[in-house]
Amino acid sequence: MTASLSPSHRSVDPSMTDHRSQESDGSRPLAAVADRRLLHLVAPEGQLQVYTAPYRGSFSVVLSQALRAAGLGSRVLVAQFLKGGVDQGPDGRVRLCGRLEWLRPAVPGCLSEPASTLAVDSSAPEAVESIWQECRDRILASDLDQMVLDEVGLAIALGYLDEADVLTTLEQRPGSMDVILTGSVMPSILMAMADQVTELRRGF
Repeated sequence: MTASLSPSHRSVDPSMTDHRSQESDGSRPLAAVADRRLLHLVAPEGQLQVYTAPYRGSFSVVLSQALRAAGLGSRVLVAQFLKGGVDQGPDGRVRLCGRLEWLRPAVPGCLSEPASTLAVDSSAPEAVESIWQECRDRILASDLDQMVLDEVGLAIALGYLDEADVLTTLEQRPGSMDVILTGSVMPSILMAMADQVTELRRGF
């Protein structure tokens, strides 16, 4: 037994239907799009940022940003060179938000006097230097996304850190790392290096 399809039951080419419908409503088919090159992801580019103010203890916004970055998965190191009182040192670092490391020198209190005026047997200069050595090693190792060097400018001015050493190390920082310098005093050569400078004029 054979069956035949009447004209009303025969299959219709969909392309013909589309073409006819376009003619009826006055539209035209879209022209073919030429091949385009695939987009390439751009590597993240870090910045050297400076936050300065005429008074100490004014950079809570920087620390808040560091905590937020760590909470979002960035590897962050915060080093406070002149803030003591918690007897940390490199071996007593505190870890917050999973990926933030917080360093302070192993000194009994905050430092505000020039290193040259301290007692000969004071351990403060060595304690501050040990924090800087850790920061320098981490910069050269390129294993961080963000580093905060709190009061680094004042530490240089007071004689705890060598300006040339800090400058040379920062010049070798990886291109993807954000480095944030804070301080009530900042050497002009570091200011000139910065991609961004923020001056806080009032804290209240």
